[in-house]
Amino acid sequence: MAEITAQLVKDLRESSGAGMMDCKKALVEAGGDMDAATELLRKKGLSKADKKSGRAAAEGLVAGKLSDDGKTGVLVELNAETDFVAKNDTFQSAAREIANVALTGGEGVDAISAAKTSKGETVGDLVVGMIATIGENMRLRRSARLTVGAGAVSLYLHNAAGEGVGRLGVLVALEGAGDQAVLKDVGRKIAMHVAGTPMPPLALSPDDLDPAAVEKERKFLTEQALESGKPLGVVEKMIEGRIRKWQEEVVLLKQPFVMNPDQTIEQLVAETAKTLGSPVSVKGFVRFALGEGVDKAESPDFAAEVASMTGKS
Repeated sequence: MAEITAQLVKDLRESSGAGMMDCKKALVEAGGDMDAATELLRKKGLSKADKKSGRAAAEGLVAGKLSDDGKTGVLVELNAETDFVAKNDTFQSAAREIANVALTGGEGVDAISAAKTSKGETVGDLVVGMIATIGENMRLRRSARLTVGAGAVSLYLHNAAGEGVGRLGVLVALEGAGDQAVLKDVGRKIAMHVAGTPMPPLALSPDDLDPAAVEKERKFLTEQALESGKPLGVVEKMIEGRIRKWQEEVVLLKQPFVMNPDQTIEQLVAETAKTLGSPVSVKGFVRFALGEGVDKAESPDFAAEVASMTGKS
C-alpha cells in the first residue's frame, strides 16, 4: 500500500474540498489511489448529505453570465459553509455551470435546480454531489434574470474569485435602440456604481420602493422628530421633507453617480440618450451580495485540524 503522506492528504483536500480526516480515511481505504479515494468520498457523503441541510451556509460565490447577444443576464448565489470551499476549483466550476444553466433553464431556484447541466445531471444532483464529496452544506440560494428587447444587459462582479464568479454581483438592463456597445459600457458603469456606492439602492425609482420600507422609515423619522419636542403639525411637515430626501438617497436614478458625483444616474442616462440620439431607460437592476441576510456560522479552524494530523502546533 502506498504511504499516506501529509502531502497526499493535502492534495486530495485541495482537489475535493473534503475535510482533512475524511481525506485521510479515504486514502487509507483506497490504498493511496487518489481517484478511488475521491469516489469513496462521494459515495460515503451521499448518505450524509441530508444531515447537513440544517447547517448555516453563508459563504460561497455569486456567479454571473450574459447571453451571446448581450440582451439577457443572470445572477445566481451558490452557498457553502466556509470561504475555503469557495476557493475550490470544483465549487467555482459548479457556480459557473449553474449560471450557464440559468440562462436557458427557466427562472427561479426550483426551475434551475430541475434543469440539466452540460453533463446531463440536474443542478440539484450536482449540488448534492458536491455536498457528498466536500462535506459541507450547500444550496442554490437565489437567482435573478434581466432581459431587454432592444438594448443591453451589463454584468459587474466585485471581489472576483475567478472568471464569472465573485462575492458581489450586479446586473443592469438598459433599454434603447442605440449602439449596443455604448449601452453595455454605460450599463457596466452603473453596475459598478450599484456595487460601490455607500448607500446600495433599494429600488429603481421612488414609485418602486417597497411600501413597508417607506412606512418603516417614516415611523423612525417621526419618533426621532417627536423627541425634539416640536408640535405634531410641525413634525408632520418635517417628515414629508425628510421622506422625500431619504427616497432620493435610496433609489438608483436619483443617486449621485460615484464616478461623477455632480451627476445623478438619471442625468447620466439622459446624457447617454442625447449622445445616441434615441431614448434610453434603465429597465432594471439586481444586486446580489454574498450571504446578505444569512446568519453566519463560525468557521472551522482548519489550521488546528492540520496540526492535529501532523502532530505540529
